[in-house]
Amino acid sequence: MITTKINAKPHAGQLEVHNSDARFKVLSAGRRWGKTRLGVNECLDVAAQGGRAWWVSPSYKTSEVGWRPLRQITRKIPGAEIRLVDRVVNFPGGGFVAVRSADNPDSLRGEGLDFVVMDECAFMQREAWTEAIRPALSDRQGKVLFISTPKGRNWLWEIYQRGVSGEEGWQSWTFPTSSNPFIAKEEIEAAKRDLPEMIFRQEYLAEFIDDAGGVFRRVQEAAVLEPKEYEEGKQYIAGVDVAASVDFTVVSVLDAESKEMVYLDRFNRVDYPVLIDRLESVYHRYHLTSMVVETNSIGRPVIDELATRGLNIVPFTTTSATKQAIIQSLQSALENGSILVLNNPVLIGELLSFESKRAPSGSFTYSAPDGMHDDCVMSLAIAWSGLHEKRVEYLPGLYK
Repeated sequence: MITTKINAKPHAGQLEVHNSDARFKVLSAGRRWGKTRLGVNECLDVAAQGGRAWWVSPSYKTSEVGWRPLRQITRKIPGAEIRLVDRVVNFPGGGFVAVRSADNPDSLRGEGLDFVVMDECAFMQREAWTEAIRPALSDRQGKVLFISTPKGRNWLWEIYQRGVSGEEGWQSWTFPTSSNPFIAKEEIEAAKRDLPEMIFRQEYLAEFIDDAGGVFRRVQEAAVLEPKEYEEGKQYIAGVDVAASVDFTVVSVLDAESKEMVYLDRFNRVDYPVLIDRLESVYHRYHLTSMVVETNSIGRPVIDELATRGLNIVPFTTTSATKQAIIQSLQSALENGSILVLNNPVLIGELLSFESKRAPSGSFTYSAPDGMHDDCVMSLAIAWSGLHEKRVEYLPGLYK
């Protein structure tokens, strides 16, 4: 195994995979375990001996994860050439490592290979393996190293089972992040505290979880409340997801002290003045401390109008980062029992069907399945975030 000053000594798990004679190696490992460093070393070892190697990532953007250390290490190897435009590393003996992406599996056809690393392969189409990479290994009896964190029980799970079952030529491993001795134990414990249980198990324990696409757990245990009216002396906060096109405008009201949901209003296809009056009515009905309103294209004029009526309106801008933050916060709250919600069939249905998808970069995207709504989920998540975030008061005219 190639080592340089920038390439730390391999740990025991990396050496175990490296020393295996299996032709098809399937590695499911937690974040920061060292999958990338292992794969890069394997590619360079093959190329240094005159072999043809590919590093394949789910997309061009994510391929930088492998291309960066390949460049760094190659600069330390005498006689090696780096071709930046083509993303290829050439060795004096004719060997090379080429970086490719699996966005379009057809683009991976046509070249005989000695070795391939399929990086974060759980996030690739199955066809990248079956129709492109596997045939490219045939004429040279090439080998492959699949490396990834799991993504439910998809095709990676299926090929992982081939190694577990002892099929000839296959070997599989599961390594949690904690098996990397260079990662501080305190860091892993902090992640366990901060992340929802399901995400921690998948991302740090490298477990193949049946419902990896589902987000919220213990929904039925939390959905036990009936609506309540305003009680004097209590403070309430509301979250509003304003409708666009065929979606619904949803208002969720929470008791700030008990963290209980007390009210849900869901409606669509109403005139603008009716929408404004309806939101103002909820505000006064519960004497809200604040109403947090999403600032999408329709939400901005709504915020402006409500603020001119003297209401304490707090804007919430939804981006991929802020959506991930508020959804994961609500996810944790439901799992640990910090929040109770209404026994409302629409709300329960949206919570149970809400999905997450992890990009190879590590970020998550959240949404309802195709053809379904997530307005109740977003309204509740926005309200829940309003209980924990320090927010500035709305300045009238900001969105004019």
